[in-house]
Amino acid sequence: MTIESYIDYTNLKPDATPNDIIQLCKEAKQYRFASVCVNSSYVPLARRELAGSYVRIVSVVGFPLGAVASSIKAAETTFAIANGADEIDMVINVGQVKARNWDYVADDISGVVKAANGHIVKVILETGLLADVEKEEACRVAVRAGARFVKTSTGFGPGGATADDIRLMKKIIGLRACIKASGGIRDYQTARTMIAAGADRIGASAGIAIVEGEAVDRS
Repeated sequence: MTIESYIDYTNLKPDATPNDIIQLCKEAKQYRFASVCVNSSYVPLARRELAGSYVRIVSVVGFPLGAVASSIKAAETTFAIANGADEIDMVINVGQVKARNWDYVADDISGVVKAANGHIVKVILETGLLADVEKEEACRVAVRAGARFVKTSTGFGPGGATADDIRLMKKIIGLRACIKASGGIRDYQTARTMIAAGADRIGASAGIAIVEGEAVDRS
């Protein structure tokens, strides 16, 4: 697989304008990225811009803190799916993870999975805020709750994706789910390192730089 097929091309900036999202979609089609990843309010615009293309739409939910009520996450998911999202990237409730309130965490995730109505749900762990034991149990809970992916980071928290975290997550989930590496992945070599460690998808706003880096590497 070529690198572009791994990339969820992302613009989640708080000051992203409609024109920025239109440009994101245009570039996603041009470079043949797997998807665009946008805030839920921009899902309808992305759907219009990507009509007739194979590029999928990922909507974040509860982004970037994950601390909103579970019912709000479920409602945001319902909105995103109804307006054309193909996949949901939800932020785990980090505070409840830190408190080891695993029943709450499980219910929070399963509510989004139910609202997604069969669409892929990825659970963002925000690994930079978690100890390894918390990452491990969060992975287990996410998979049991029906998530299809676990994801490292929002890109708005401390740190970002690391190969060590990918390997740790892979050890826990095995073949039961997939992994999305996101946060601080800005070049081809870093993306390849994440894939080698076990990542199945790459979240990046620097998708073009990554693809162009692959072209240089192969020349």
